Amino acid sequence: MGLIQLERLGESKDGYLSFFEAARHIPFEIKRIYYIYDVPINAKRGMHAHKRLRQVLWCPYGHMEILLDDGREAVAYTLDTPDKLLLVEGQWRDMYWRQPGSVLCVAASDYYDEEDYVRDYDEFLRLVKEGYWSDER
Repeated sequence: MGLIQLERLGESKDGYLSFFEAARHIPFEIKRIYYIYDVPINAKRGMHAHKRLRQVLWCPYGHMEILLDDGREAVAYTLDTPDKLLLVEGQWRDMYWRQPGSVLCVAASDYYDEEDYVRDYDEFLRLVKEGYWSDER
């Protein structure tokens, strides 16, 4: 879990390239990629967790604040350059758009499955207390 700083290849005179690779930079095979855009400034999205899905989030343009909560502690992360990835697994997430035109991209470990969502925070806390996301899972 947490922020992954990607390598920046290139120079300021002609630009940079950053990349990430499954099994090298992220600990899962990517089965789905999606992106969220045209969100009003300071709008809040997310407000859920996933039971099994693992994701990496990145912001190729703009400024995002992502609040990840593991049921014991909440940590805020800033995604404001395209060379940062945020690994999210078993955490409640709240996402805030802080700049016009910001784009949030997500690479996910599985296909869309509504049954995988935990949309009630009290249910999320109950699952944490029961050890749902422990290493033995």
